[in-house]
Amino acid sequence: MLRKVLFASSEVFPLVKTGGLADVAGSLPRALCALRQDVRIILPAYPEVIDNMGPTRCMARLDMPQGKVRILMGDLPGSSVKVWLVDFPALFTRAGNPYMGPDGQPWSDNAARFDLFCRVIVEIAMRRTSLKWKPDIIHCNDWQTGLVPALLSLEEQAPPTVFTIHNMAYQGLFPHANFVELDLPDSLWSHDGLEFHGQLSFIKGGLVYADKITTVSPTYAKEIQTQEFGYGLEGLLQHRSASLSGIVNGIDTDVWNTETDPLILEPYSVRNVEYKQLNKKALQQSSALRKDDVALAGFIGRLVYQKGIDIILEAIDDIMQLPIQLIFLGSGEEDYQQALLRFAKKYPGRIAVTIGYNEAFAHRIEAGSDLFLMPSRFEPCGLNQMYSLHYGTLPVVRKVGGLADTVVNTDADTLANGEANGFVFSGDRPSDLVQTLGHALKYYNEDLVWKKLQITAMWRDFSWDHSAREYIQLYDQLH
Repeated sequence: MLRKVLFASSEVFPLVKTGGLADVAGSLPRALCALRQDVRIILPAYPEVIDNMGPTRCMARLDMPQGKVRILMGDLPGSSVKVWLVDFPALFTRAGNPYMGPDGQPWSDNAARFDLFCRVIVEIAMRRTSLKWKPDIIHCNDWQTGLVPALLSLEEQAPPTVFTIHNMAYQGLFPHANFVELDLPDSLWSHDGLEFHGQLSFIKGGLVYADKITTVSPTYAKEIQTQEFGYGLEGLLQHRSASLSGIVNGIDTDVWNTETDPLILEPYSVRNVEYKQLNKKALQQSSALRKDDVALAGFIGRLVYQKGIDIILEAIDDIMQLPIQLIFLGSGEEDYQQALLRFAKKYPGRIAVTIGYNEAFAHRIEAGSDLFLMPSRFEPCGLNQMYSLHYGTLPVVRKVGGLADTVVNTDADTLANGEANGFVFSGDRPSDLVQTLGHALKYYNEDLVWKKLQITAMWRDFSWDHSAREYIQLYDQLH
């Protein structure tokens, strides 16, 4: 069934990106279009977006209380997916990223900025513009679009809404004064509406009023209904549990493809996975690691508490008692950066550290490592563990969120039934990580078993096609 889906997001790769939301918003609409859905993306017309999108044309003009708004249209680079831009320079044309200024502080008028974005989406949804394309479904993402389901709940014959949570930690909380300034309907201000401990909560607009709520993995959908991961909204999510589901994100298998990746030394596949070793030797040489035939474990990510970097740091001296090398790529908190650099000096030839981010180097680490460290304290979905699996690099992960849904721990049973593809632990003590690495190294020393694990990992389908079909099934439930 052909549906017209308006996909609303505050960031979309490759137009503008601050995190994983942009990757989803750039990939899922393309996958849906490939499955014969008619999708339009809508996002604010930030300067970076205008610069990256190329030619646009004005499709509509709206008279909003804030002033005149233009709707521009262009194509998502590298695809035929249409993108609508909400052009209102007073709120969106400024330096900095979509949410923060050059000083690293949130824009003081973020509530007004994303209120306008949401109200324009509502006008399009209710067919109150000159646009000829009329959406059947509004798919909203994260707090920046949370007011859309709330405002549509007040309309007659509004199209159904889907609200996707990418990270519950970001909720769009503002003082009650902003609710008044934005002239939002009084009926929305209640504990059962947008009020959260006396503040205006944008994310509650999606959680309370959307017809369907999704998040980016089945396990995270369960976790956010608990006090540990719910950030005070677990009760509401429990109440809406019948409408809440988890769909694992996909990865771009054109960009992440061991057979065609131009950023790695030697292409390989399940048919010749042994060629992966050539990438390992090149990575060791370029990173001043000894050319030993020991396991090489990689880490790519932000050096922050969420990613469990503190667990790794506390465990390193014990990890170095194992026959293993470590390679790190990332940036984040200064204390963590300096600690890693100190360990690199303490264990020359066995630990390599690069502070910062380099896309080509990330691909080389994925292709050249045997293991991938991802002991996250929480991980709504995670992408690096899927890149790793796709590259035959077996992940070592904590049993949280999307990590629990994509990595199957290796033991006698999962090996026998062909499901094992990595190593999973539940605790958050350094000893839990060290013990799990020791467990992994036993399998690393059995060549045939290790090859079987790599092939199992590489065979798993993490394409966006698979995820998009699950979203289409969800859309089916709205009609």
